[in-house]
Amino acid sequence: MFSKDAIYKITIPIPYPIKDVNVYVVKGDALTLVDAGMKTEEAWRVFERKLKEIGLVPEDIEQVILTHHHPDHIGLLDFLDGDLRVLGHRLLAPWLSHDVRFFDRQKEFFLELLKQFAVPESFASHLDHLDLSLYPRNHPLTSSIQEGDEIDGMPGFTVIETPGHAQSHIVLYNEEDCRMIGGDHLLKTISSNPVLEMPYEGKERPKPQLQYNESLKKLLHIPISVVFPGHKDEFFDPHLLIRNRLDKQHERALTVLKHLEKQEMTVFALCKLLFPAAYQQELLFAISETVAQLDYLEQYGKINKRIENGVLLFSAQRRGDK
Repeated sequence: MFSKDAIYKITIPIPYPIKDVNVYVVKGDALTLVDAGMKTEEAWRVFERKLKEIGLVPEDIEQVILTHHHPDHIGLLDFLDGDLRVLGHRLLAPWLSHDVRFFDRQKEFFLELLKQFAVPESFASHLDHLDLSLYPRNHPLTSSIQEGDEIDGMPGFTVIETPGHAQSHIVLYNEEDCRMIGGDHLLKTISSNPVLEMPYEGKERPKPQLQYNESLKKLLHIPISVVFPGHKDEFFDPHLLIRNRLDKQHERALTVLKHLEKQEMTVFALCKLLFPAAYQQELLFAISETVAQLDYLEQYGKINKRIENGVLLFSAQRRGDK
């Protein structure tokens, strides 16, 4: 058993290089699960066993709050029975809809984007994050939550919107004791990827690195005692880590700028240079990280961009360029 208002971490295996993901059971006025792991039988068995260790069964869970829509954070919804309340940001809703048309639009967007980035067609199979089977189909979003909302059943916790790693990303913050359940927004030993996504509204592609930086800076104005992250161990006093992450990202961008001072490059050519091993196994993350630095440099007027035969080409801004 565990006490009221305690945050109990359950670590669940996932078939990704990071190896596991954290979900959290919070005993407030309602028994709440924050995030829901990966949709695999192994994950479900581990989840059931660890719930039993604290005297619970899955049927005890009354509501689920999702920090974002990535498959390793929502999958076990399909294993949960009962009349669950499922809460998350409104942009999470289509990922729980099991709408084939939505996923088809996603694939079309990314295939066109890969062409612009000069990624060979043979890499199209790397869009496995859009595999419909990874996403739950039995529990749609029942309520959307947004910046400043208080969470029913979790007294003291409010929502902070933190887009960047995902457009749908939120964290849960308790102003009284300064605890934060952070999803993948801030991890202790790993820098979260600003993942590329299709625009939900309008036609312009979101620029997740710029969003992510602003979301990090937002947290610098909030006292935080401890962060319960989506992966690995919890950590304390995260402001120093946030400043370090912002500095490191700036340094990565300057490295990209040095490459572009030597020659004009496509996104894929630059990606291979920056991530000579990772691009072959984790193309989406490698491409996203590459584009992140280009978006950052473009924001500050450090690079030129042009299109030739449908392919984007980037070079460093030189004196006299406009």
